[in-house]
Amino acid sequence: MPQRRVLVFDSKSYDEKTFRQALKTLNGQSKLHFTFLESKLNQETVDQAHGFDGICAFVNDILDRNIIEELHKECSSVKIIALRSAGFNHVDLGVAKKYNIKVCRVPRYSPYAVAEHSVALLLSLNRNLHHAYYRTKQHNFSLDGLVGLDLFGKTVGIIGTGGIGMCAINIFLGFGCRVLANDILPNEQVAKEKGFTYVTMDELLDQSDVVSLYAPLLDSTYHLINREALEKMKRGAILINTSRGGLIDTNALVDCLKSGKLRGAAIDVYENEKDYFFNDCSQQVMADDTLARLISMPNTIVTSHQAFLTEEALRNIAETTIQNLLDFFDGKPLSQQNEVKAPEKH
Repeated sequence: MPQRRVLVFDSKSYDEKTFRQALKTLNGQSKLHFTFLESKLNQETVDQAHGFDGICAFVNDILDRNIIEELHKECSSVKIIALRSAGFNHVDLGVAKKYNIKVCRVPRYSPYAVAEHSVALLLSLNRNLHHAYYRTKQHNFSLDGLVGLDLFGKTVGIIGTGGIGMCAINIFLGFGCRVLANDILPNEQVAKEKGFTYVTMDELLDQSDVVSLYAPLLDSTYHLINREALEKMKRGAILINTSRGGLIDTNALVDCLKSGKLRGAAIDVYENEKDYFFNDCSQQVMADDTLARLISMPNTIVTSHQAFLTEEALRNIAETTIQNLLDFFDGKPLSQQNEVKAPEKH
């Protein structure tokens, strides 16, 4: 096939490195040519896709109705949107289907990376490592205020038991925790084999010392952890989120932390993160008062959507994305897991 041109939006140095290596691994140099653009995909940058055969986008690129219609109108050569992410809630799939633009994703890049990061957040928050690190940098070796809890014997609630959730369950069972789980499609056989229990959401919130989120962001899960859910949580519990920011009503979380109901919260995602995450904003005044307040609290840890960021995950993302593009341009059907389709209307 002739060499196809793909524009990669919101790219970082590690993206370019891993994509070029994956292109060699898959012998695709003669078939695909990537142009890497640091800018995110939005109304101001969409026209840069003119003349390209496809685009590659990340989680905070805008792919709503207006952007996809603009792609169709001004960049009609673009026939595929390759997401280098598992989530696709930021894509208007109906409009993409209308204009016959294929959408694909990377459904599994490294569930271990995300699960391990969530546990790292929990351990850091629980044992106050974020405070201890800065103290010793200043030659302050006091231990006041650094008391944590044993995780052994504690109850951990896992919301979402897909690939990442199952990895997290394995880790917490290894710590000697009692694990409760909630999922719309419970796998009772696996639960019996591994030794965890599916319960209702209310039971999970009421009994868990730690609640960790691994659910996708859907209309049904938006603000899954809202004021009512936070009220149901056990006093002194810890909340962890490495899934999608929109699962948590952040204003409600801030109020809950202020009241002292929770021991703490650690998040790697934020519902309004697109203006800040993945960017150096250190020379700017933060306009988002909710995020600023959350970061400033002593019993919170905020990381900037880095849970996926391991060498293994980056390699898998690059190789899967490139294989999706090669299959599409070769006229081969995309795998059912990798292709993202608009839901059928009934």
